[in-house]
Parts: sequence; structure tokens; C-alpha cells
Amino acid sequence: MSLPKVSEVRNLSEEELDEQIVATKRLLFDLRFQKGTRRLEKSHQFKHTRHRLAQLMTVERERQLQKSSS
Repeated sequence: MSLPKVSEVRNLSEEELDEQIVATKRLLFDLRFQKGTRRLEKSHQFKHTRHRLAQLMTVERERQLQKSSS
């Protein structure tokens, strides 16, 4: 499974972006919980989820900066 592309994130609306951020944070929490209870089978999901969250938050910050400079 390849890492998600940032171009996909840039096509999201503001509401979709916010929903994705919340869902990704929840998924990361669930992965941490599974790791703590030793039920995590696919440890590479941490990398993919953290990467996705970073992309989402980067795009969110870019949009905030665009609004403030306008």
C-alpha cells in the first residue's frame, strides 16, 4: 500500500478536511490502543496514518495562511 498523495487532500472542501482530520486522529488513537493491548497486526498503519495526518494539517495551515494574507 502506497502513501496517500497530498493532491488528493488539496481537492477537499473545508468541511471534508476537518472531518478527515478528526477521523484520522481517532484512527491514530485506536491504533495506539490496539498496540497497547497487543492486538495490532499491521504496524505499518502508524506510518501511513501519521503521514496522512501531517498532510491534512499542512493543507489546513496553508489555507489559514492564505486567508490571513488576503
